[in-house]
Amino acid sequence: MPSTYSYPGVYVEEIPSGVRTITGVSTSNTAFVGFFAKGPVDEAVRITSFGDFERRFGGLDPRSEASYAVRQYFLNGGSVAWVIRVTASNAQAAGRTLQGGAYEALDVLTVTAASEGAWGNNVEVAIDQNVRASGVGSEFNLVVREVIRSGSTVEVVSQEVFRNLSVNTASSRYAEDAVNEDSALVRIELLSAGELPAPTGTDVVENAVDADFRALGAGGGTVGSDGFEPSSDNWINSEGAAAMRGSASAKSGIYALDTIAPEVFNLLCFPGAPYLSDQGAGVYGEAVTYCEGRRAFLIADIPSTVDTPTEMLGWMQTMSLQTRNAAVYFPRLTLADPLNENRSRNVSVSGTMAGIYARTDATRGIWKAPAGTEAVIRGADLAVRITDLENGALNPRGINALRSFPVYGRISWGARTLRGDDQLADEYKYIPVRRLALYIEESLFQGLQWVVFEPNDEPLWAQVRLNAGAFMNNLFRQSAFQGTSPREAYFVKCDRETTTQNDIDRGIVNIIIGFAPLKPAEFVVIKIQQIAGQIAA
Repeated sequence: MPSTYSYPGVYVEEIPSGVRTITGVSTSNTAFVGFFAKGPVDEAVRITSFGDFERRFGGLDPRSEASYAVRQYFLNGGSVAWVIRVTASNAQAAGRTLQGGAYEALDVLTVTAASEGAWGNNVEVAIDQNVRASGVGSEFNLVVREVIRSGSTVEVVSQEVFRNLSVNTASSRYAEDAVNEDSALVRIELLSAGELPAPTGTDVVENAVDADFRALGAGGGTVGSDGFEPSSDNWINSEGAAAMRGSASAKSGIYALDTIAPEVFNLLCFPGAPYLSDQGAGVYGEAVTYCEGRRAFLIADIPSTVDTPTEMLGWMQTMSLQTRNAAVYFPRLTLADPLNENRSRNVSVSGTMAGIYARTDATRGIWKAPAGTEAVIRGADLAVRITDLENGALNPRGINALRSFPVYGRISWGARTLRGDDQLADEYKYIPVRRLALYIEESLFQGLQWVVFEPNDEPLWAQVRLNAGAFMNNLFRQSAFQGTSPREAYFVKCDRETTTQNDIDRGIVNIIIGFAPLKPAEFVVIKIQQIAGQIAA
């Protein structure tokens, strides 16, 4: 608005509409926490395909239950995953120090694998010319590669080339900065003054040969180690649980997900947890608390030894995981293991189900149960076949069955949370109802941040009603709620009744939102009656 109207004419003014569109958050971004062959440790890494996972974390590993879960996730419809690699406390990174000088007696350059693990022993480096570490303007080229050696055969998995690296700290191509910020394979450190060792070739960037490369972990270097492996007693009894749970202060384990805020993860999987000595009870207990705080949903896995409905009921009793923010499935799955000549391997369910959740969300909406004839399990078979009667014993206890039916094949045949036991009579008995509530909560939490510090009076309340109402009405138009009209489906209330003067004095604005959820048709009852022949009057 102009401060004064100084001349006759037409003045154009723009008036704020008060519309601040609330965008729905993601619904099925899945976090996987577990042991992997390689990759950053205690860091949440976003991946969007299994090929991406292979590059960053090494792909399938027979020791890693979580690697198979990630593969199943993308195969069954998943699109975005957050992967967190955890290791034992005694894992170490491969490395070696390169020497130079007249007699190659000076330590001039330390090269260390980018992360802990035996994978680093397959990393090799080559440098193309002698330079003095103290020489201003001296430059060199560095080639880093990860290889697989089989006798005299060398297969290059990946290769990185760094040209015109400088030992001058003032240079824009200072070696430590250029390599350490861009390399996915190594970290380097320039040490004392001296000449960097040179290979026999003259230009490793263009003409590198195997003889030019020096392997990390060799030549007196540090040998990379995975530490206690997932199958060892040390890992099972202590290391694994501690690594997966992690530390809130160190942002390790599941708490590495704190670093991705405000980005959202919606589903959490611990495929390796059932192998721990307490069958994951400690990990799942902490994960449930974490999910409740982050408005996320946990898909729990069961041990491979649980292969009958009776054992499943006993496991549930032992675990005592009664939460609205989690679900469990029986039985486990089997698949053809490409690392073992396609022999059958028993695997966890969580990755597969997370993919089905994502597929159902994309095709039908988060309010549709990830179950039924459309929820087909891809790439795996059922470890156990159960009957209708056995299914009838599991379902009332909140245990979701995986079934095999003619024509439809292997499908998910249950949609209850871990508060789905009939005796609990919980309002969030069903997975789609709980996940829809979490989706609405997180979307409004993200979309109403602008309200903070605004004047707390009717103009603000009207804006809240307008924007939150538009968001809820959009869900209603997508058939996310019961009812034939918005009045029957939802309400948004923010006025002087919800926010009293005392609330205003304390800086509080109260917004009440209600919705009528769609609940799955879990039991379809067909009643058939014979028509009696007409009786003469």
